[in-house]
Amino acid sequence: MTTHNAFTHELPDTLAALDLSHFDYELPDELIAQMPAAQRTASRLLWASPAGCADETFVDVLNHLSAGDVLVMNNTKVIKARLFGAKPSGGKVEVMFDRLTSDVSGIAQIRASKSPAIGSQLLIHDAHGQAVFALTVEAKNDRFYQLRADVALMPMLELYGALPLPPYIDHAADDFDDTRYQTVFAKNEGAVAAPTAGLHFDDELLAQIAARGVTLAYVTLHVGAGTFLPVSTTDLDAHIMHQEWYEIDAQAAAHINHARTQGKRVVAVGTTSLRALESAAAQQNPSHDAAWQLQAACAETRLFIRPPYRFGLVDALITNFHLPQSTLLMLVSAFSGVQLIRDAYNHAIAQQYRFFSYGDAMFLTRQTGAD
Repeated sequence: MTTHNAFTHELPDTLAALDLSHFDYELPDELIAQMPAAQRTASRLLWASPAGCADETFVDVLNHLSAGDVLVMNNTKVIKARLFGAKPSGGKVEVMFDRLTSDVSGIAQIRASKSPAIGSQLLIHDAHGQAVFALTVEAKNDRFYQLRADVALMPMLELYGALPLPPYIDHAADDFDDTRYQTVFAKNEGAVAAPTAGLHFDDELLAQIAARGVTLAYVTLHVGAGTFLPVSTTDLDAHIMHQEWYEIDAQAAAHINHARTQGKRVVAVGTTSLRALESAAAQQNPSHDAAWQLQAACAETRLFIRPPYRFGLVDALITNFHLPQSTLLMLVSAFSGVQLIRDAYNHAIAQQYRFFSYGDAMFLTRQTGAD
């Protein structure tokens, strides 16, 4: 294997001294996946552990799951959150909803030649350029706007919106993306980005996993557009994490508690499932009482997981590869260790794995001492 040292900044002596530069790495553009694998389960899977890296295919995930484990997946469904239109003056606008706050209102980013004024209207167009409904700009907070529609929003998004593919994917969403940028278990509408680790599962693989005695559990975390925002401050203590809504129902909590009492593992599919679980753990069990039992939860979270971090629930993680300088790269580094993640990413680049939302996956275990 050709060594590729994608990370150029040497690590400091202590985790507390880490800053943004230590989570930066160089990635060749051709490794950014523009389309998914032909079949969901045909992606590659990198098994990364202190013993080294092993190159597998995603169906090999079966070999890393044991009877009694609980596999926790995020059943959020991506909405068609991108809209196109114009100001009354004629200037073009693009609206990207981050989340809906009511039937007729939501928080969004707006792309326009000039920022719209508070109180102004945006006319949303159909595919033929005809205005079909209006959004009123009610407030602005940093780069996000509070918008109110003159009709119910969700039906309008479904009729006139486009699936919000990540900014590093260079084609417009089409009918193929409408299917493949959703998990097969997507259920609860509200995300503006897919929980991408879940994209590798199909119904057949899920059935095979269940047949092995692994419990399938579902939580909901509506992934926001903030997941793509870069960290803008070198000092990580100064970073303000984006807010996301999550829900863990009583059934999922019971499955997780049963696995833990039996000495089995909680395996999170994706950083979003992990964030929901660890947000609940941080709120319900801040003292890390070993006898604690997870309760159903429904809340907003701004949890920022970075090294060092003490995890409360998750034992293993299935995840895609994450952007340089991203909070998600920091999360996996906290979970499995900064050096292990660096070694795994260097290996993946050398072996030409496909990166980001439509790319390949990793299987990670929580390392004692990483938190």
